Amino acid sequence: MNKLEYFNQRLEGLIAALSPKARKALAATIAKKLRTSQQQRIKRQQAPDGTPYVPRKPQPLRKKKGRVKREMFCKLRTNRYLKTKGSSDSAVVEFTDRVQRMARVHHYGLRDKVSAHNKIIKYENRALIAIYKIDYELIKKIIYLYIKL
Repeated sequence: MNKLEYFNQRLEGLIAALSPKARKALAATIAKKLRTSQQQRIKRQQAPDGTPYVPRKPQPLRKKKGRVKREMFCKLRTNRYLKTKGSSDSAVVEFTDRVQRMARVHHYGLRDKVSAHNKIIKYENRALIAIYKIDYELIKKIIYLYIKL
């Protein structure tokens, strides 16, 4: 048996031994910490693997003076739109219903209209929420602190 498998089995046993109320509190803590890490990563304009987002396309038709002063997804990453839930079985970080469609279009690089009167355009793939190696380490650290091994 691999040492990591033994560790995971033991950790699952310790978590299962917690009461449902304690598991819910642990899940809520994990969800909040994950939301914070996702918000910081979106602020840095990085995909979960650390690669930078594809920059915006230039807007030659607008002839707007100056530059776009807001970074991408600055409102989307706020607590108002990025919600957390913790239950005894799961920890969830998700976008609210109002912005889920827009987040899905950007996350998967789908086609969409900017407004009702515009033509359909293809968006670049910019992963917004995902769990990567760093997040697994964060989850392990939270569990260690909670159980106090």
